[in-house]
Formats: sequence, structure tokens, C-alpha cells
Amino acid sequence: MVLTCKTCRRLGVSVCGKTKCALQRKPYPPGASGKRTSKFRGGSRGLSDYGKQLREKQILKFLYGLREKQFRNYVLKAIATKEKNSIDELLALLESRLDNVVYRLGFAGSRSSARQIVLHGHIQVNDRRVNIPSYHVRTGDKIRIRPQSTDKGVFKDLDLYLKKYNTPKWLSLDKTEKIGEVKGVVYAGDVDVPASVNTIIEYYSR
Repeated sequence: MVLTCKTCRRLGVSVCGKTKCALQRKPYPPGASGKRTSKFRGGSRGLSDYGKQLREKQILKFLYGLREKQFRNYVLKAIATKEKNSIDELLALLESRLDNVVYRLGFAGSRSSARQIVLHGHIQVNDRRVNIPSYHVRTGDKIRIRPQSTDKGVFKDLDLYLKKYNTPKWLSLDKTEKIGEVKGVVYAGDVDVPASVNTIIEYYSR
């Protein structure tokens, strides 16, 4: 899924993954009347409860670069779980996707870039090449850049970038060997997302 900054401006949240999102320069919705009719989160009093739920859902869906059917399946699976609460389960499902883990390890600057890296076969999980972005990693899995791919242009300046990069606490990273490991399960408190996950659960529980 290719996102443009128009989506970010419409939602009022940067979900495109770009370091220089247009939302920073134009903090209002796109269109000729954008400045006058700002409908950003918290800035609109005219949205119904349903409209607010829909917008929160769109933010999280676009943030992880998912299509509606994919996202809906994740949410329904989270709602049906009995092992954890729905919010923890949903974020765990989203965060444990291989493309997201590649992003969280610092191997890519955005989730969309991470998805392309996985699709092009540059990533190994437990020494096995995996090119499925939705592949779910588990505790103990080791994720690395394929040795044959380390000199690819997409990883240019990666060493410099990783020097200042810190992984989430549920991941560990050997910055020299470029090998990451899943250390544990993800919980809501471990993830900072610009959306109300509880509102999203309510939206799909209607």
C-alpha cells in the first residue's frame, strides 16, 4: 500500500513513514478549504462517535500499511482471544509482523521501506530467507539482514544510523552483526501509537 502525505494531512497524523512528511509544512487537511475547515483529531467537534471511531481505525490501519481486510482480520482475532485483553493482543499481532520488526530493529527508515526489503528477500529469520511481510515472528526468533544483501544500496549508511538507534525493549540487536532477536511478548505499554486502540476495538465490536 502506497501512502501519500495527503492521507496524513487528512487524518492529522503522520502515517506515511516519511521523515519529512508534508504534514509538518501544511498542518491542515488538503484541499482549497483545508485551512478553514480543519477536521484534525481533537480539532473537530462535529464528528459523531462513529466518525471518531472510523478515523482512529484509519490511523492505525495506515500506520501499519494494511488493507482493510487484513486489518479487520487482526482486530477480530484480537477480540476473540481469551489469553490477553484485546488491546494487548491487537498490538502484539501488528508489532510481530516481520515488516514491522525489520522497521523496529532499525534496518529500514519506515514500515513501507521495511516491507520492500522483506519482499526483495533481504531478510532471514532463524537463518532462513523469508520474503513475506506478514510473517509473524515469535519469542526467540533471530532476524538478520541476509549476508549477501548487506552491500545493497538500501542499506547504505546503516551502520551510522544504527549507532544512535535504540530498539524497543522487546527486541535486542547486535549492531555489528546486524542480528536482532525477539526477547518477549509485546504489550500495549511497550508501543506508542497515535491512535486510540480501545476506540478501534469498540468500532469492530458493534
